This record gives sequence, C-alpha cells and structure tokens, in this order.
Amino acid sequence: MAAFTCTSYPPISIRSEMRIASSTIVSLSTRQMFSVGGGLRTGVSLSSSVSKNSRVPRLRRRGGIIICEAQETTTGIPMVNDTTWESLVLKADEPVVVDFWAPWCGPCKMIDPIVNELAQQYTGKIKFFKLNTDESPATPGKYGVRSIPTIMIFVKGEKKDTIIGAVPKTTLATNIDKFLQ
Repeated sequence: MAAFTCTSYPPISIRSEMRIASSTIVSLSTRQMFSVGGGLRTGVSLSSSVSKNSRVPRLRRRGGIIICEAQETTTGIPMVNDTTWESLVLKADEPVVVDFWAPWCGPCKMIDPIVNELAQQYTGKIKFFKLNTDESPATPGKYGVRSIPTIMIFVKGEKKDTIIGAVPKTTLATNIDKFLQ
C-alpha cells in the first residue's frame, strides 16, 4: 500500500483546492504512473492539457502543475499476509518479528523507521515481516491484535512476546534480545 503526497507549483490555497475538488466542471484524474526510486509518481490533471516534453508528466492548471508521489510506507522489510503467514512465520527456522500496521496509522509511521533499523541490525539472526491489518484481517484477529502498531515475536511458530504501541528502539531491542540464542 502506498501513501500519496501531492504538491502544486505554484502553491494553491486550501480554499482553492476545496473549490477545485468540489467543482462539477473539473475532475481530478491521473494520467500516467511510473516508477521513481522506491515509489510511484503520477501527475494529477485538473484540465486536459499535458506537457509531453518532460520525464515527469506535468499537468497544467492556470500555469501551475500538481505532482503526486507515492511513498511506500514500508521499506526493506518483506510483507506477510493471511495466505503466506504459515509458511513465512510459523514454519520459520529462526525467530520472527512481525509488525502489525496499517497505512493510516500515525504511531505505525512513527515506529516504522525504528523497525527498519532493527531489521538491518538483526539481519541473519531474526527474520522481520510486516502485516497490513487492513489487507489481512484474519491473522490479527486470530492473535488478538486490538491496537496497532503491535509487534509480535514468534519462535518455532509459537508467539512468545507482544509489544503494543510506538515504543522506543531500546524497548524493542531488549525484547528481541531475549530470544537470541
């Protein structure tokens, strides 16, 4: 899942954006999506004129453009879902840390860089996975996940520890270290 960040050049006021979005004459539509680094970029058109001279589709609106970029909410940590849960988490040979998250969750976004750092720090010792609770609701329900972010640690298919909420890196590292052999 990706979150979109849109920027207009020149900047337009919120009042203008609301007027544009509610207008029956003008509709927002994406013209083209293409890969940029770790995400996607698209131009959003408020009219039908598209500049074809640029790598980035620039869509004109009264001399301005709006560029939207999709930013991946997870970086570097593989995703697990209801279908792959058993093979990737329960049958893993080494301990597994699973981050239960959702793209709309503010605390999940706060803890994401910490989880990514720990995944790099523990490479080869512990496997890390992320599970989007919106896309895979069965697994969080099975394990009683009622709040996100929730971090669970599994050893040989058995849940050993649960950390709920956006906690400091030291708290996560201390809990993970308990399961290193």
